[in-house]
Amino acid sequence: MKRILPMALMSLAALPAAAENRIDVIRPDAPALAAYGDYKVGVQTMTFTNMGQVDVAQTQADGDIPTYDRPLTVEIWYPAAADTAAGGSYQAMMRDGTDVTLQGQAVRDAAALTGETFPLVIISHGYPGNRWLLGHLGENLASKGYVVASIDHTDSNYDDMGNFGSTLYNRPWDQKFVIDSMESLDGDLGAITDASNTAVVGYSMGGYGALILAGAGLTEAITSSDYAPPQGLLERNVMGSDTHAELEDDRIKAFAAFGPWGNNRGFWDADGLAGIDKPLLLIAGSVDDVSEYDAIRGIFDGAVNSDRHLLTYLNANHNAGAPMPSPEEGYAINETLGWAPFEHYGDAVWDNVRMNNIAQHFVTAWVDQNLKGADMSEYFDLTPNAADGVWAVDDAGEPTQDNTYWNGFANRTAVGLTFESMPAGE
Repeated sequence: MKRILPMALMSLAALPAAAENRIDVIRPDAPALAAYGDYKVGVQTMTFTNMGQVDVAQTQADGDIPTYDRPLTVEIWYPAAADTAAGGSYQAMMRDGTDVTLQGQAVRDAAALTGETFPLVIISHGYPGNRWLLGHLGENLASKGYVVASIDHTDSNYDDMGNFGSTLYNRPWDQKFVIDSMESLDGDLGAITDASNTAVVGYSMGGYGALILAGAGLTEAITSSDYAPPQGLLERNVMGSDTHAELEDDRIKAFAAFGPWGNNRGFWDADGLAGIDKPLLLIAGSVDDVSEYDAIRGIFDGAVNSDRHLLTYLNANHNAGAPMPSPEEGYAINETLGWAPFEHYGDAVWDNVRMNNIAQHFVTAWVDQNLKGADMSEYFDLTPNAADGVWAVDDAGEPTQDNTYWNGFANRTAVGLTFESMPAGE
């Protein structure tokens, strides 16, 4: 079928040379915890190399299994010195390989704020993706007193999409290795990073890796599926294996997964999902046709040993909450892809900034509760369907006993969302 190019997209074919692609926008109707915090934000780029790793992309059906030194480039956001002047830009790559400039709050190589230590948050993108895809969340959390490390996963990036088996094999181990690397950092940045108090946030394939790291080992059957890399390499991540047990990590206190992929293809069974025993926040779109919403609900139902929540954007697809807004350059059809890169970021129903703000609110509450010990229960004890909430306040604007509206949301702004909670043991 021939794709018809809408006039609105045709008019964007000639974009300005330097579009302003902001990742730090907070809408007036954003929920309470979406706003940037009190800390100035710095950002640094580092590369950590995991020595002597299996080169999955080069492994054949038989013969020797090759190894290599696996590089992981990481974007690190952190609280910066108080006299830092906010504002900076990123030279990033878009889905089609185009170089773009992003604008945000972080200052490149700013001096770190000394005298305090901050919990660590790991961010893991999808396939394909890169370390900027959830940059809005990285900056936002750093402004609230976190060190945030967002990974470029080798073989999974826009410019080096390799064998999919590499992503299946490496993803949870990349996440753990970056925690190790952040813990061993020297200098001022190392001095403020408390890796013993970590959360892992993953999107799509990043969510797949986070669930395995959380304890959800794979089924034995999946190791011989069409998805699996050759020579049984995926045995490494199988439930009950000695190697999967090595992923257990007391430093990690909580996990959050946006649209995690895998349950839609039978990667976990009941025993695997029951292996998750740490707090879990799932975020999904109700019409996700990539990871499939019913399969994500299956994770929520099956993680019976976890205190868990499921935030759903009604009528949103796979991009619910996680990707930053599409760069303006992504609005035009790319001839090589055959579609506009916007589709990789955007949603047909929801505005990206709106989705991002809601995600920033809930992830902030999640990490504050699990890494800082704050009582954030008011943001999780919610009427399951936001549309059923009743706005009831007195003349002073204080909620009355009849109020059941979502805490942190202004009147008329908690729409199109559901939030469900389940304690461990149920």
